[in-house]
Amino acid sequence: MRPDSPSPVIPFLIACAGIATFSAMDVLMKGLSIEIGAYNAVLWRTGTGTLLAGALYFASRPKWPGKATMTIHAWRSLFVAGMALSFFWALARLPMAEAIALAFVAPLMALYMAAIFLGEKIGPRSIAASMLGLTGVIVIVAGKLGGSSYSDEALLAVGAVFLSALLYAYNLILARRQAKMAEPMEIAFFQNFFVAAILALGAPWFLAVPDAEQAPNIVGAAILATSSLLLLSWAYARAETQILATTEYTGFLWAMLFGWFFFDEAVTWPTFAGALLIVAACLIVARKTPQLDPIEPAAA
Repeated sequence: MRPDSPSPVIPFLIACAGIATFSAMDVLMKGLSIEIGAYNAVLWRTGTGTLLAGALYFASRPKWPGKATMTIHAWRSLFVAGMALSFFWALARLPMAEAIALAFVAPLMALYMAAIFLGEKIGPRSIAASMLGLTGVIVIVAGKLGGSSYSDEALLAVGAVFLSALLYAYNLILARRQAKMAEPMEIAFFQNFFVAAILALGAPWFLAVPDAEQAPNIVGAAILATSSLLLLSWAYARAETQILATTEYTGFLWAMLFGWFFFDEAVTWPTFAGALLIVAACLIVARKTPQLDPIEPAAA
Protein backbone atom coordinates (compact mmCIF):
# COMPACT_ATOMS: atom_id res chain seq x y z
CA MET A 1 0.00 0.00 0.00
CA ARG A 2 1.24 3.52 -0.73
CA PRO A 3 2.34 5.78 2.11
CA ASP A 4 -0.15 8.52 1.23
CA SER A 5 -3.00 6.09 1.93
CA PRO A 6 -2.46 4.36 5.29
CA SER A 7 -5.83 2.66 5.08
CA PRO A 8 -7.18 0.89 1.98
CA VAL A 9 -10.81 1.37 3.06
CA ILE A 10 -11.47 4.61 1.16
CA PRO A 11 -9.79 3.47 -2.10
CA PHE A 12 -11.67 0.17 -1.80
CA LEU A 13 -15.00 1.97 -1.44
CA ILE A 14 -14.16 4.33 -4.30
CA ALA A 15 -13.31 1.33 -6.50
CA CYS A 16 -16.64 -0.26 -5.57
CA ALA A 17 -18.36 2.99 -6.56
CA GLY A 18 -16.49 2.89 -9.87
CA ILE A 19 -17.74 -0.62 -10.61
CA ALA A 20 -21.30 0.36 -9.63
CA THR A 21 -21.10 3.38 -11.93
CA PHE A 22 -19.84 1.20 -14.77
CA SER A 23 -22.68 -1.27 -14.16
CA ALA A 24 -25.20 1.57 -14.31
CA MET A 25 -23.70 2.53 -17.67
CA ASP A 26 -24.29 -1.07 -18.82
CA VAL A 27 -28.00 -0.60 -18.08
CA LEU A 28 -28.21 2.43 -20.36
CA MET A 29 -26.10 0.77 -23.04
CA LYS A 30 -28.21 -2.40 -22.97
CA GLY A 31 -31.34 -0.33 -23.55
CA LEU A 32 -29.66 1.68 -26.32
CA SER A 33 -28.28 -1.47 -27.96
CA ILE A 34 -31.77 -2.96 -28.05
CA GLU A 35 -33.28 0.22 -29.49
CA ILE A 36 -30.65 1.45 -31.98
CA GLY A 37 -28.17 -1.44 -32.16
CA ALA A 38 -24.78 -1.92 -30.52
CA TYR A 39 -22.90 -0.09 -33.29
CA ASN A 40 -24.88 3.13 -32.93
CA ALA A 41 -25.01 2.88 -29.13
CA VAL A 42 -21.21 2.68 -28.88
CA LEU A 43 -20.58 5.25 -31.63
CA TRP A 44 -22.87 7.91 -30.15
CA ARG A 45 -21.68 7.22 -26.59
CA THR A 46 -18.00 7.51 -27.47
CA GLY A 47 -18.67 10.55 -29.64
CA THR A 48 -20.38 12.23 -26.72
CA GLY A 49 -17.63 10.99 -24.41
CA THR A 50 -15.04 12.62 -26.67
CA LEU A 51 -16.69 16.00 -26.14
CA LEU A 52 -17.06 15.56 -22.37
CA ALA A 53 -13.61 14.11 -21.72
CA GLY A 54 -12.06 16.54 -24.19
CA ALA A 55 -13.46 19.54 -22.32
CA LEU A 56 -11.89 18.31 -19.07
CA TYR A 57 -8.64 17.25 -20.73
CA PHE A 58 -7.94 20.46 -22.65
CA ALA A 59 -9.01 22.63 -19.70
CA SER A 60 -5.88 21.39 -17.93
CA ARG A 61 -3.69 22.73 -20.79
CA PRO A 62 -1.95 19.38 -21.33
CA LYS A 63 1.27 18.73 -23.18
CA TRP A 64 0.53 17.03 -26.50
CA PRO A 65 1.50 13.34 -26.34
CA GLY A 66 4.41 12.06 -28.39
CA LYS A 67 4.26 9.67 -31.34
CA ALA A 68 4.78 6.52 -29.25
CA THR A 69 2.01 7.47 -26.83
CA MET A 70 -0.40 8.36 -29.63
CA THR A 71 0.35 5.04 -31.28
CA ILE A 72 -0.59 3.03 -28.21
CA HIS A 73 -3.71 5.20 -27.70
CA ALA A 74 -4.84 4.33 -31.22
CA TRP A 75 -3.79 0.67 -31.10
CA ARG A 76 -5.53 0.00 -27.80
CA SER A 77 -8.66 1.81 -28.99
CA LEU A 78 -8.91 -0.61 -31.90
CA PHE A 79 -9.29 -3.49 -29.45
CA VAL A 80 -11.61 -1.49 -27.18
CA ALA A 81 -13.88 -0.81 -30.17
CA GLY A 82 -14.13 -4.52 -31.00
CA MET A 83 -14.56 -5.39 -27.33
CA ALA A 84 -17.39 -2.89 -26.85
CA LEU A 85 -19.24 -3.83 -30.03
CA SER A 86 -19.20 -7.56 -29.31
CA PHE A 87 -20.09 -7.15 -25.63
CA PHE A 88 -23.01 -4.78 -26.09
CA TRP A 89 -24.32 -6.78 -29.04
CA ALA A 90 -24.38 -9.78 -26.69
CA LEU A 91 -25.79 -7.76 -23.78
CA ALA A 92 -28.83 -6.90 -25.89
CA ARG A 93 -29.51 -10.65 -26.23
CA LEU A 94 -28.47 -12.07 -22.85
CA PRO A 95 -29.48 -11.30 -19.26
CA MET A 96 -27.02 -8.89 -17.67
CA ALA A 97 -25.92 -11.34 -14.98
CA GLU A 98 -25.10 -14.03 -17.55
CA ALA A 99 -23.12 -11.66 -19.77
CA ILE A 100 -21.11 -10.25 -16.86
CA ALA A 101 -20.44 -13.73 -15.42
CA LEU A 102 -19.15 -15.02 -18.76
CA ALA A 103 -17.01 -11.89 -19.20
CA PHE A 104 -15.16 -12.74 -15.98
CA VAL A 105 -13.07 -15.26 -17.95
CA ALA A 106 -11.02 -12.31 -19.29
CA PRO A 107 -8.41 -12.44 -16.46
CA LEU A 108 -7.94 -16.16 -17.16
CA MET A 109 -7.45 -15.44 -20.86
CA ALA A 110 -5.00 -12.67 -19.94
CA LEU A 111 -2.95 -15.27 -18.08
CA TYR A 112 -2.27 -17.20 -21.29
CA MET A 113 -1.81 -14.04 -23.34
CA ALA A 114 0.85 -12.90 -20.87
CA ALA A 115 2.63 -16.19 -21.51
CA ILE A 116 2.43 -15.66 -25.28
CA PHE A 117 3.27 -11.95 -25.49
CA LEU A 118 5.31 -11.37 -22.32
CA GLY A 119 6.97 -14.75 -21.91
CA GLU A 120 5.50 -15.36 -18.45
CA LYS A 121 5.47 -18.93 -17.17
CA ILE A 122 2.14 -20.58 -16.34
CA GLY A 123 2.35 -22.83 -13.30
CA PRO A 124 0.22 -25.89 -12.51
CA ARG A 125 -1.84 -23.89 -10.00
CA SER A 126 -2.82 -21.40 -12.70
CA ILE A 127 -3.66 -24.19 -15.14
CA ALA A 128 -5.90 -25.82 -12.53
CA ALA A 129 -7.59 -22.47 -11.90
CA SER A 130 -8.22 -22.13 -15.63
CA MET A 131 -9.89 -25.53 -15.67
CA LEU A 132 -12.08 -24.43 -12.75
CA GLY A 133 -13.05 -21.28 -14.64
CA LEU A 134 -13.82 -23.34 -17.75
CA THR A 135 -16.08 -25.54 -15.64
CA GLY A 136 -17.96 -22.42 -14.52
CA VAL A 137 -18.44 -21.38 -18.14
CA ILE A 138 -19.77 -24.84 -19.03
CA VAL A 139 -22.21 -24.68 -16.11
CA ILE A 140 -23.59 -21.33 -17.30
CA VAL A 141 -23.85 -22.36 -20.96
CA ALA A 142 -25.42 -25.72 -20.04
CA GLY A 143 -27.96 -23.91 -17.90
CA LYS A 144 -28.74 -21.58 -20.79
CA LEU A 145 -29.22 -24.43 -23.27
CA GLY A 146 -31.19 -26.47 -20.79
CA GLY A 147 -33.64 -23.68 -20.12
CA SER A 148 -37.16 -23.79 -21.39
CA SER A 149 -36.73 -20.72 -23.57
CA TYR A 150 -33.84 -18.90 -25.13
CA SER A 151 -33.47 -16.97 -28.36
CA ASP A 152 -32.00 -18.43 -31.50
CA GLU A 153 -29.14 -15.94 -31.09
CA ALA A 154 -28.27 -17.13 -27.55
CA LEU A 155 -25.25 -19.18 -28.61
CA LEU A 156 -24.03 -16.40 -30.89
CA ALA A 157 -24.36 -13.98 -27.97
CA VAL A 158 -22.32 -16.30 -25.72
CA GLY A 159 -19.67 -16.44 -28.45
CA ALA A 160 -19.71 -12.65 -28.69
CA VAL A 161 -19.04 -12.37 -24.94
CA PHE A 162 -16.06 -14.70 -25.32
CA LEU A 163 -14.77 -12.61 -28.22
CA SER A 164 -15.15 -9.49 -26.08
CA ALA A 165 -13.33 -11.19 -23.20
CA LEU A 166 -10.52 -12.23 -25.53
CA LEU A 167 -10.09 -8.67 -26.77
CA TYR A 168 -10.29 -7.37 -23.20
CA ALA A 169 -7.58 -9.80 -22.08
CA TYR A 170 -5.15 -8.39 -24.65
CA ASN A 171 -6.42 -4.92 -23.78
CA LEU A 172 -5.19 -5.50 -20.20
CA ILE A 173 -1.67 -6.01 -21.48
CA LEU A 174 -1.85 -2.83 -23.56
CA ALA A 175 -3.40 -0.90 -20.66
CA ARG A 176 -0.43 -1.59 -18.39
CA ARG A 177 1.93 -0.17 -20.99
CA GLN A 178 -0.36 2.79 -21.64
CA ALA A 179 -0.70 3.64 -17.94
CA LYS A 180 3.05 4.24 -17.75
CA MET A 181 2.91 6.70 -20.65
CA ALA A 182 -0.21 8.82 -20.01
CA GLU A 183 -2.44 10.25 -17.29
CA PRO A 184 -6.03 8.98 -16.79
CA MET A 185 -7.70 12.06 -18.29
CA GLU A 186 -5.54 11.84 -21.40
CA ILE A 187 -6.38 8.16 -21.77
CA ALA A 188 -10.10 8.87 -21.31
CA PHE A 189 -10.10 11.52 -24.05
CA PHE A 190 -8.04 9.71 -26.65
CA GLN A 191 -9.76 6.38 -26.05
CA ASN A 192 -13.17 7.93 -26.68
CA PHE A 193 -11.82 9.88 -29.67
CA PHE A 194 -10.10 6.98 -31.40
CA VAL A 195 -12.92 4.48 -30.74
CA ALA A 196 -15.44 6.95 -32.20
CA ALA A 197 -13.14 7.61 -35.18
CA ILE A 198 -12.67 3.87 -35.84
CA LEU A 199 -16.40 3.18 -35.67
CA ALA A 200 -17.17 6.21 -37.84
CA LEU A 201 -15.56 4.35 -40.75
CA GLY A 202 -18.70 2.22 -40.89
CA ALA A 203 -21.07 5.19 -40.75
CA PRO A 204 -22.00 5.16 -44.46
CA TRP A 205 -23.51 1.69 -43.98
CA PHE A 206 -24.60 1.49 -40.32
CA LEU A 207 -25.14 4.99 -38.94
CA ALA A 208 -28.59 5.82 -37.60
CA VAL A 209 -29.49 9.11 -35.96
CA PRO A 210 -31.14 8.40 -32.59
CA ASP A 211 -34.42 9.99 -31.60
CA ALA A 212 -34.41 12.98 -29.28
CA GLU A 213 -35.74 10.91 -26.37
CA GLN A 214 -32.63 8.71 -26.54
CA ALA A 215 -30.27 11.65 -26.11
CA PRO A 216 -30.39 11.63 -22.26
CA ASN A 217 -29.41 7.95 -22.19
CA ILE A 218 -26.51 8.56 -24.58
CA VAL A 219 -25.23 11.51 -22.55
CA GLY A 220 -25.81 9.60 -19.32
CA ALA A 221 -23.86 6.58 -20.59
CA ALA A 222 -20.95 8.84 -21.62
CA ILE A 223 -20.89 10.57 -18.23
CA LEU A 224 -21.08 7.27 -16.34
CA ALA A 225 -18.33 5.67 -18.43
CA THR A 226 -15.96 8.61 -17.91
CA SER A 227 -16.83 8.85 -14.21
CA SER A 228 -16.17 5.15 -13.72
CA LEU A 229 -12.77 5.37 -15.38
CA LEU A 230 -11.75 8.33 -13.20
CA LEU A 231 -13.01 6.74 -9.97
CA LEU A 232 -11.16 3.49 -10.63
CA SER A 233 -8.01 5.35 -11.69
CA TRP A 234 -8.08 7.35 -8.45
CA ALA A 235 -8.49 4.18 -6.38
CA TYR A 236 -5.76 2.21 -8.18
CA ALA A 237 -3.35 5.10 -7.67
CA ARG A 238 -3.80 4.90 -3.88
CA ALA A 239 -4.02 1.20 -3.00
CA GLU A 240 -2.45 -2.05 -4.12
CA THR A 241 -3.92 -3.89 -7.07
CA GLN A 242 -4.28 -7.07 -5.01
CA ILE A 243 -6.55 -5.22 -2.56
CA LEU A 244 -8.77 -3.64 -5.19
CA ALA A 245 -8.95 -6.51 -7.71
CA THR A 246 -11.84 -8.20 -5.90
CA THR A 247 -14.05 -5.12 -6.37
CA GLU A 248 -14.37 -6.16 -10.03
CA TYR A 249 -16.61 -9.04 -9.00
CA THR A 250 -19.14 -6.75 -7.32
CA GLY A 251 -20.19 -6.07 -10.90
CA PHE A 252 -22.01 -9.40 -10.90
CA LEU A 253 -24.10 -8.30 -7.90
CA TRP A 254 -24.99 -5.03 -9.64
CA ALA A 255 -25.78 -6.93 -12.85
CA MET A 256 -28.20 -9.19 -10.94
CA LEU A 257 -29.87 -6.21 -9.26
CA PHE A 258 -30.06 -3.96 -12.32
CA GLY A 259 -31.08 -6.79 -14.64
CA TRP A 260 -33.94 -7.71 -12.31
CA PHE A 261 -35.04 -4.12 -11.63
CA PHE A 262 -34.82 -2.62 -15.14
CA PHE A 263 -35.30 -5.64 -17.42
CA ASP A 264 -37.19 -8.15 -15.22
CA GLU A 265 -34.36 -10.68 -15.67
CA ALA A 266 -34.33 -13.59 -13.24
CA VAL A 267 -30.95 -15.00 -12.19
CA THR A 268 -30.79 -18.78 -12.62
CA TRP A 269 -28.93 -21.14 -10.32
CA PRO A 270 -26.56 -22.28 -13.11
CA THR A 271 -25.60 -18.64 -13.73
CA PHE A 272 -24.97 -18.05 -10.03
CA ALA A 273 -23.02 -21.30 -9.56
CA GLY A 274 -20.98 -20.77 -12.71
CA ALA A 275 -20.13 -17.21 -11.69
CA LEU A 276 -18.88 -18.46 -8.31
CA LEU A 277 -16.60 -21.01 -10.02
CA ILE A 278 -15.18 -18.40 -12.41
CA VAL A 279 -14.60 -15.86 -9.62
CA ALA A 280 -12.92 -18.53 -7.47
CA ALA A 281 -10.62 -19.38 -10.38
CA CYS A 282 -9.70 -15.73 -10.89
CA LEU A 283 -8.96 -15.27 -7.19
CA ILE A 284 -6.71 -18.35 -7.21
CA VAL A 285 -4.76 -16.88 -10.12
CA ALA A 286 -4.61 -13.45 -8.45
CA ARG A 287 -3.07 -14.91 -5.29
CA LYS A 288 -0.16 -16.27 -7.31
CA THR A 289 0.26 -13.30 -9.64
CA PRO A 290 2.96 -10.72 -8.81
CA GLN A 291 1.68 -7.22 -8.15
CA LEU A 292 1.41 -5.29 -11.40
CA ASP A 293 1.24 -1.61 -12.12
CA PRO A 294 -2.25 -0.15 -11.94
CA ILE A 295 -4.24 -0.37 -15.16
CA GLU A 296 -6.60 2.13 -16.62
CA PRO A 297 -10.03 0.50 -16.88
CA ALA A 298 -11.30 0.11 -20.38
CA ALA A 299 -14.60 1.86 -20.69
CA ALA A 300 -16.21 -0.81 -22.80
